Formats: sequence, structure tokens, C-alpha cells
Amino acid sequence: MSLPLESIRVLDLTRLLPGPYCTMLLADFGAEVIKVEAPKIGDYARWEEPKIDDNSALFHSLNRNKKSIVLNLKTEEGKEIFLKLAKQADVVIESFRPGVMDRLGVGYEVLEELNPQIVYCALTGYGQTGPYRDLPGHDINYLAYSGLLDLMGEQDGKPVVPAAQIADLGGGALPAALGILLALYERQESGKGQFVDISMFDGVISWLQSVLPGYLASGTIPGRGEMRLSGGKACYGVYETRDGRYLSVGALEPKFWESFCKVIGKEEFIPLLMAPLREQNRMKAEIQEVILEKSLSEWLEQFSKVETCVAPVKTLAE
Repeated sequence: MSLPLESIRVLDLTRLLPGPYCTMLLADFGAEVIKVEAPKIGDYARWEEPKIDDNSALFHSLNRNKKSIVLNLKTEEGKEIFLKLAKQADVVIESFRPGVMDRLGVGYEVLEELNPQIVYCALTGYGQTGPYRDLPGHDINYLAYSGLLDLMGEQDGKPVVPAAQIADLGGGALPAALGILLALYERQESGKGQFVDISMFDGVISWLQSVLPGYLASGTIPGRGEMRLSGGKACYGVYETRDGRYLSVGALEPKFWESFCKVIGKEEFIPLLMAPLREQNRMKAEIQEVILEKSLSEWLEQFSKVETCVAPVKTLAE
């Protein structure tokens, strides 16, 4: 069975998570991805624990289906080899801060002149322009600048760092893959490549669909733990069970909320699905008291008899 990207060659100069995840997706769908690493240092992801042979499990997962070479782009020999590869490539993706590739003599303008069909993707924290363009950063910083981190966590608590890298993957890797594919698609019509500018910071802001439009329309800043889908409603949250486990509840629709309330013996809550925040907090406290009366398995047995959006909070091992 052929794969849709089998005719595409990608030169990947990225490291760690966002860029390698993007090119992992391309490689999974058949692209020939050549990972270009600097001598001695290489991709920092190799160093993570636990390891499989000399490299981390993370590195093996992110860089599956890829080829690998070592080039020192600070030398004339390394630069010459890279330019030869770029002449035959469809895509170049890099994650250096703006200007680094230009200083090395292998930036977009050089590659475009060498290969007008090249699609060049620059994946950075804050994009190629603007006041933050030269700032260093990681996932937590992009979340912080975007306003998303301030909204994460419980009411009256501090911001909570998410367990997955939202900015790296959702704000960076996925938009980069989409941008590259769109540029390749457009190239079929124009015959020319283009520069794809991906900002992880911008990408995170695009994820704020459930909160940002409301703020822009009303001017009201939502409070942490007060929004409908982040702890503000009793029908959408996590409750602890008697055995120290947790039950996730997503009974947003009236029919699901009604079933949930009947199972926990709180029929009086049924008409209060859209009640104001103060009432929601009261319901959450009372629901928590009820959920603490049974173990996780006992609640799952109870909820298996009705149709409502309830699921156990499982561990990775489970």
C-alpha cells in the first residue's frame, strides 16, 4: 500500500519535541525525512530517561521512520553538503531563533534561489516578527504569554502546568504540519515553494476558542476555575471516590445531567444545570460528598446502567 507523502523529501533541522513531532507525522505518512543533527551535541531529546540502547524512548518514538545525518553547518564542508541536499528536497524545517539560518548562510533566501520549489518552515516560539521574536522560551512560557496558563487550575488556586505540551504540539507541531501540507498543495498550482512562519505563541492563542471570543465580545475576563469547561459547572468536573480514585463527569447536555443526578440521588439538581456560579459551587460540594460514599468500581457499575458522560480517571498503566 502506498502512502500519500512518499514522493516528498524533508530536511529536518529541529530538535526536542515540536519539530520532530511535526516531521514524525510527515514520516508516518511516507515522507522521506532526513534528520540533520549537529556534531557531538545532537538532538537533546536523546538524553532523556528512560533509554532504549543509547537513546531515550522519547527520541525513538519521535524519530521513527526517519534517516539521520550529522552536519556542522558552521563549516564550509557542512554547508556545502546541506545545500546539495536542499537542492533535491521538497521541505526544510528548522526551529532556530529568527536569523540563525541566515547567519549560517543557509536561510530561506539562499535556499529559494537554489531551489524555487522549496517549502521552508520556520517553527519558533514567537514567530519571525514582533517584539518577542528573539526571546528564548519553552511550552510553559508560550502558555503564560497567551493567557491560557492563567486560566488553568481551580478557583482560588494558582495556575496549573498541564501534563502535555499544549504549545509545543497543538500550537506548533500541528500547525507546522498543516502549513507544510498547504504549501505543498499550493505548489502544485504555482510551481513555487514558500516560507511557512509558525509561532507556537500564536498557535496557542488560536486554541482559546472557548474563552477568547467571549472576552472580546463582552470585555469580561473569565476567572480561573469559573469557566464552563474548566471547573465552573458541577456537570463538568472531576470527583474523588471513596478509594482515592477519581471520576470524570461531562454531563453537559440536559439528558446526560438528568441521568447523572438520578444515579447519585440528587434529582433536585436537575433544573439547576445552568445555575449561576455560587449555586454551581454548592452543587459541586454536595456531589463530592455523595461520590465519596462509593469506590470507583462501584460508581462505574452504577453508571453503566444509564447513558451519561462519566468515565474513570485512569493511569497511564491502565
